[in-house]
Amino acid sequence: LKTFALTTLREHAGAASGAAIPRPLAADIACAFEEAVVDTLAIKCRRAVEQTGSRALVMAGGVSANRKLRERVDTLMAELGGRAYYPRPALCTDNGAMIAYAGCLRLVAGQHSGPALQAFARWPLDQLPPIHQGGA
Repeated sequence: LKTFALTTLREHAGAASGAAIPRPLAADIACAFEEAVVDTLAIKCRRAVEQTGSRALVMAGGVSANRKLRERVDTLMAELGGRAYYPRPALCTDNGAMIAYAGCLRLVAGQHSGPALQAFARWPLDQLPPIHQGGA
């Protein structure tokens, strides 16, 4: 979605030829992007709450700082008879920063992998080895 928004912006503004991107166009595309993300996440939140029967929803990560998303999810949860919970905006950091910090803790504890590292797109937390201070 981000790539599509950027490509659309560049194509419509002639940015490929080095032309300046008009602010109204950039604002319109940014607004449409935000609405698309909020709509998608609200749909997924509704589906999760309905499938689990939970009446509590916790949102975290950088996206949870978005005011429009919070408003939409609060409205959704009120409709479903539940409540949403969020960290303070100052604590809504990017997930990449959290992963980097977790990796730093493991490195400081002496845990590291050799050159043959296997990457996982999704790695359940219960499958990670515990961090032991002073070595792996």
